[in-house]
Amino acid sequence: MKVIKKKKRHPNPNLAKIHYSYTVEEVAGLFDVCRATVRNWIKQGLPTISDIRPTLIPGQDLRAFLQARRVKNKRKCQLGEMYCFKCRAPKAPAIGMVDYEPKTATMGNLIGMCPDCGTIMNRRASLAKMEQFRGHLDITLPLPQQHIVYCTKPSVDCNFRRSVKTWQNTIPTTNE
Repeated sequence: MKVIKKKKRHPNPNLAKIHYSYTVEEVAGLFDVCRATVRNWIKQGLPTISDIRPTLIPGQDLRAFLQARRVKNKRKCQLGEMYCFKCRAPKAPAIGMVDYEPKTATMGNLIGMCPDCGTIMNRRASLAKMEQFRGHLDITLPLPQQHIVYCTKPSVDCNFRRSVKTWQNTIPTTNE
């Protein structure tokens, strides 16, 4: 059975040694990407030593380039925003409405819907900071579950008080 390895979206920049120069093929093998991907990185601004073959890429520049790409893609959500994974952007939920789903005694998830694509968005939030979110979002908190309580007046069709003998006497017999 062939094992399919899932490729990572962002290569780890720390794999590149800063005092070493790499060829395109070595970079592709190091980060498990295609050589065309490395050539696209060069077109996007990855510095090379010279234009002659083989193209050499300094390790220090490779590491800096990959770290800059990681930082560029990170986006911090503001107080009234949640991150939509489908749109890949922080957005305010549709109509500004979210539900709070408790996970522990102090933490829970805010669940909202993306206004553009309709995808469910989640954001972790603590109960202590819930008032800060209320200024930006309309939060629906879950109602506490009602517990079963003893009722002094049973319902009309309740047969709990009948004894077993009385119950057995009401069962019709088929003796002829």
